[in-house]
Amino acid sequence: MSKFYFTFLFILLILTSVGAQTVGGGLIFASPQGEFRSNLDRDGFGFQLQGTLWTPSVERPFTLGLDASYIIYGMKTETRPWYGFPESDLNVTRTNSIVNLHMLFQVSPFTGPVQPYIEGLFGGAYIFTLSEVKSTNNDESLFSKTNLDDFTWSYGAGGGVLIQVAQDKGSLSTLFLDFKVRYMNGTQAEYLTENDIVVVSPTQVNYYPRKSKTDLLTFQIGVVAYF
Repeated sequence: MSKFYFTFLFILLILTSVGAQTVGGGLIFASPQGEFRSNLDRDGFGFQLQGTLWTPSVERPFTLGLDASYIIYGMKTETRPWYGFPESDLNVTRTNSIVNLHMLFQVSPFTGPVQPYIEGLFGGAYIFTLSEVKSTNNDESLFSKTNLDDFTWSYGAGGGVLIQVAQDKGSLSTLFLDFKVRYMNGTQAEYLTENDIVVVSPTQVNYYPRKSKTDLLTFQIGVVAYF
C-alpha cells in the first residue's frame, strides 16, 4: 500500500507546488452503491485533494489536473490476550480503506462569485484492510499488517458549485467554498469488511473476502484556491 500511497502524493505535490494554478481539498462522504452497498451496508468518510494546471476562463472554460482521496469505509478495535504473556492484552484495530487517484477534467464556463461546474474523472482505486496492534498500557504501535488488498479501475462524473469567500489576498487570486457530488464506477475488487476476519485461535485467523463492483456516490465540501 505504501508505494501506491506515496507515489500519488508525490505526483500531486509536484502538480500543486510547481505548475498548478488551482489547489483544493476538503472532506468527503462516500455512499457505496449496488453490490458494494449490499456487502458493506454503511457509509465511508475521508478527505480529498486536487490540483489543476490552469484556471478556467471565458476563453478556455476547462482545465486538467489530478484528484486524490482517502476514504475509510470501516474500522473495528478488539482487545485480545497477548499470547505467551499472561495478564497482558493487546488492542487490534482493523481499518478498511480506499485510496483513489484520478485524472480530472473540469468544465467551468462561468465567472463571478458563484460558479457552477461539471467534471469527469478516470483513474484507479486501491482498496485494502490494515491491522495494527498496540499495547493497552501505552498505546504504542507494535506492528501492522495488510490483511488483503486489491486494485480497481475507477471512472465517473460529477458537478458542483464554487462560492467566493475571498479575493486578491497576496498571491491568492480567489478563494472559494466548494460543494460537489460525484458518481464513481469501480470495477470488481476483492475486499474485507469488519466481520470478514475470524480469529479461530492465537495462531489461526480465517479470512472471508467479498468480491463485487465498487461503485461510490460521494458528497464533498471543501475549499478551492485560484492563484
